[in-house]
Amino acid sequence: MKQAYTPAELMVVVAAREIKDREVVFVGMRLPLIAFAVAKRLHAPNAIGFFENGVVRDTPSASLLYTMGDPPNIEDALQCCRMTTVMGLMQKGEVDLGFLGGAEVDRNGNINTSYVGDPSAPRVKLPGSGGAADIASLARRFVVIIEHNDRRLVERVGYLTSPGNGDGAHWRANEGLPRGGPAAIITTMGVLRFGFESGEAYLDTIHPGVKLEDVKAKTGWPLMVTPVLKPTPEPTDEELRIIREVDPKRFWTS
Repeated sequence: MKQAYTPAELMVVVAAREIKDREVVFVGMRLPLIAFAVAKRLHAPNAIGFFENGVVRDTPSASLLYTMGDPPNIEDALQCCRMTTVMGLMQKGEVDLGFLGGAEVDRNGNINTSYVGDPSAPRVKLPGSGGAADIASLARRFVVIIEHNDRRLVERVGYLTSPGNGDGAHWRANEGLPRGGPAAIITTMGVLRFGFESGEAYLDTIHPGVKLEDVKAKTGWPLMVTPVLKPTPEPTDEELRIIREVDPKRFWTS
């Protein structure tokens, strides 16, 4: 019998499958921490993890991380260096994949982590970019992980903190961004990918048990759908075992 799993566990598995062997990954907080561990143990043993605080790892941390600066992330690290060192390597094109979150992401993969409402008098002031704009601009591709509702998946971000495809597929090149862009948006309802010609997100797979009309209703723009929509492959027992070994109390995956 197939094991039950949470939406967060499915998102971890989808994120882990985005990591290819021998890739350099800018890991990010929360679910990507676990996704990196799953990928390393199953299908990407030679992947390298970069962390924004200057930590470089070729093995997952021995225990769950709550912040990047937790002692388990420092112990047995391949390198502990300045933040500018890992950012400089990314500027040189050494980072294959970066994981990002956000308050809002729009149909072209642009991300807002700065303001809700008019930036001159915002209703909410958010944390800002951190290293997200660097990752979105300089990594060879990036993946967004976000809850699926029409407050987060919007027609156009209220403030462009981290660039996706801007106004369309050729925007990045016109703005002098030589590589990268959004590869996927992993949500609680499905996986969105991006059209090469349009630069716009479309629904590529839908999570098991989710109805297409609900996905469309909770998306802030008229969502395009791949011609042959398939269910997102479910987690394997081994993937779930590793997730629950890394996060036994389901701090991040409840």
